Amino acid sequence: MGFDLGSFWAVTGSSLLALVLLMAVTAVVGHRQGRVSVVDTTWGLGFVLVALVAALVGDGAGWRRVLLLVLVAVWGLRLAWHVTRRNAGKGEDPRYTEMLEKEGGNPTLVAIRKVYAVQGAALWFVSLPLQVSAAAGGGVAWVAVVGVLLWLLGVSFEAVGDAQLARFKADPANKGKVMDRGLWSWTRHPNYFGDSSVWWGLFLVAASAWPGVLTVLSPVVMTYFLVYGTGAKLLERHMAERPGYREYQQRTSYFLPRPPRRATGAGRG
Repeated sequence: MGFDLGSFWAVTGSSLLALVLLMAVTAVVGHRQGRVSVVDTTWGLGFVLVALVAALVGDGAGWRRVLLLVLVAVWGLRLAWHVTRRNAGKGEDPRYTEMLEKEGGNPTLVAIRKVYAVQGAALWFVSLPLQVSAAAGGGVAWVAVVGVLLWLLGVSFEAVGDAQLARFKADPANKGKVMDRGLWSWTRHPNYFGDSSVWWGLFLVAASAWPGVLTVLSPVVMTYFLVYGTGAKLLERHMAERPGYREYQQRTSYFLPRPPRRATGAGRG
């Protein structure tokens, strides 16, 4: 069984329609709550939605459609739950406030144009491996296995890093200090590194059958967002003036994990 182009168009069209509806609902909720940051919860849920559409609409290899749905659901639902708990009771994310103030004009229209539409398009493009794979036939099993292992590495980094940071922040003694323990002593962004690894893993599962390999730009774009776009680089700009952060930058890898250049203090800074 090869690649069914008709099935792909059905999957990608259905995925696009589902994402438009999801972002429309998100925009309404965000407007009512006065917080554009609700879109951060939608980010993980959007990929789960595409994976579900791909599994139901596609007619490619059933084992790979189910596998990708399970992998994406585990990752996306965990991420959505984590973001929801983290943002509960808080106001607007400073990143979105800065964006809306910089653009000027009607904040709702700016949010639709600069946030909801952009993130919806990014969701569709990054999820192309799921969509293409849903219309593809058999494939090379060992490539899919490597992809699952890389996904597992990414989910582990992301979940453990988030849990370590949450415990650190929950301790009043750490107020104002820089988190430099556990995975955070190996990379300044274990959660973003984990996200990137997840999507390279999902890409490999999709690339186990032709023409999934052609969707390589999807994980590339996701990694770019995480490293240089709305992820690590933007966060570092907000953290730069925090006491001790520049010393933390000097001893800890920016993105790819590696041992710290020197022993870190327990929450020093």
